[in-house]
Amino acid sequence: MSVAFVKEESAETAAETLLPDRPVSPHPNLVTEAGLKALELQLQQAREAYHAANTIEEVNERRRQTAGPLRDLRYFTERVRTAELVPDPTSSETVAFGSTVTFARDDGRVQTYRIVGEDEADPKAGSISYVSPVARVLIGKAIGDAASVGEQELEITAIA
Repeated sequence: MSVAFVKEESAETAAETLLPDRPVSPHPNLVTEAGLKALELQLQQAREAYHAANTIEEVNERRRQTAGPLRDLRYFTERVRTAELVPDPTSSETVAFGSTVTFARDDGRVQTYRIVGEDEADPKAGSISYVSPVARVLIGKAIGDAASVGEQELEITAIA
């Protein structure tokens, strides 16, 4: 039979539609309650996108359209499975996972960030990952304490 009458792509071409897995951090998957809910929502959205793409009739297009959602499904399934829910801190005496900390830099800038899990970190929205250099030096410190990040000096002015 001529290849012109075959709807399936070659195995080599089909393999090209498989996307590599998203990298998973080697750090513990600590999450806040909001972070866990966000991961669960993203997993549900990946499932819905995968199911929607699977309704495409043309097999080659279906493979292309399911590749991204399938990769996201693998990633978010693993992130939800390994999530370690960390309750909100009970004290604002020292900086901890889930704390919102305000600090002044030695250049005069004042910044406020909530320390959260890697998947929920968004510095532009005011949250940083607990494994970020800034969070690492701040965790365990109290108001008035100073910490160094590179050549910058940070002084903690508030913890919530």
